[in-house]
Amino acid sequence: MKYENSNSIPVKAERKSTFRSIMIIGILFFIFGFITWLNSVLVPYLKIACELNNFQSYFVVTSFYISYLVMALPSAWILKITGLKKGMSLGLLIMAIGAFIFIPAAYTRTYEVFLLGLFILGTGLAVLQTAANPYITILGPIESAAKRISIMGICNKVAGALAPIVLGAILLDNMDGVINEISNMNLEAKEKSLDMLSQRVVLPYLIMMGVLIFLSIMIYFSPLPDVDTDTEKETGVKQTIGKKNIFQFPQLLLGALAMFLYVGVEVIAGDTVISYALSLGIDSGTAKLFTTYTLVAMIVGYLIGIVIIPKYISQEKALSTSAVVGIVFSSCAIFTEGFISVLFISLLGLANALVFPAIWPLAINGLGKFTKIGSSFLIMALAGGAIIPLGYGYLADLFNAKTAYWIVIPCYLFLGYYSIKGYKIRFSSNDKNKHH
Repeated sequence: MKYENSNSIPVKAERKSTFRSIMIIGILFFIFGFITWLNSVLVPYLKIACELNNFQSYFVVTSFYISYLVMALPSAWILKITGLKKGMSLGLLIMAIGAFIFIPAAYTRTYEVFLLGLFILGTGLAVLQTAANPYITILGPIESAAKRISIMGICNKVAGALAPIVLGAILLDNMDGVINEISNMNLEAKEKSLDMLSQRVVLPYLIMMGVLIFLSIMIYFSPLPDVDTDTEKETGVKQTIGKKNIFQFPQLLLGALAMFLYVGVEVIAGDTVISYALSLGIDSGTAKLFTTYTLVAMIVGYLIGIVIIPKYISQEKALSTSAVVGIVFSSCAIFTEGFISVLFISLLGLANALVFPAIWPLAINGLGKFTKIGSSFLIMALAGGAIIPLGYGYLADLFNAKTAYWIVIPCYLFLGYYSIKGYKIRFSSNDKNKHH
């Protein structure tokens, strides 16, 4: 990479230092993905272990993602005090506490305590992502930000593809047999069997806690440079002159709504697909792999993004194409049957891959000194993963698991709007001319 602006962050560091920084952030994105996509296994696992219906089981996802809404703005305040590097370390430590809470939750088989652990895990991730996403965006020219975020996305989704395989092999092992056994047990034997099932989660989350503590220490003492986004000079932006608050950037507010809807459909594609497959009678050994298929499809999408953005298509064109593909694949899932229908839900991973990398730079471009608070708004929008899947669960109980997928169609329609018109609203006529 070569950067001409002597005031930009990357120019101050040598090329080797920049590459090293990207590698370290890549490790963090791997952690994001692994822990986030464990939920796809926890939903069907806790549904059985804690005897829940569909609506109740998706509080797993809600508890995790609602933390982004609650903690994103406090995260920005924390990062002002700690700086981005120490903030990342703190986020990992908070996540370790969340993993630890799974231990008493498992031994008492108390769903509410599991949800508390998930909320704290999400809280740590909110701090971590509020720091890491703007960091990787600023670590180079804004025009290629989607490419860098796509690279981070590969780290994220490779971890996400591994997570359900690793945890699913432990938590969902012989789940069909367990379900059949407990259905024929008396109450006392059933309670004992469910207690043993609940305790399957103890060892994986103890290991996770240890890894998170280790990474927290590693990041704290790493050579990762701190990035300061509080001055307009550093981001090279003039659009913030005369702006007094974040609500004067409509492209950010619309981008936050787009992010809210996108995360909702991304989580639905990854976290409902195992339960959907099980509801169609597909055996648990096959069903547990569908989230991995979803994540592999996303990895393919990210690889495509790295090659074509911005050389062949713009970030906004990638977003509009993704919206169209999302509508087509979700419609196919609704109007086909069995394995093919489930497979189309997994293929939504391909449609979703380039949405986050495109929305983020389009939404924060031009924020200057408002970048941190703007990033917090986008992190808050990840709460779409808390609300929209819960709506899916409600519709699945009300109708059926397939019909409930209609909820994603209007989400993709709005993403299409943002890619064509919504992101442009940030510019006055003069600024718009400069942009184009």
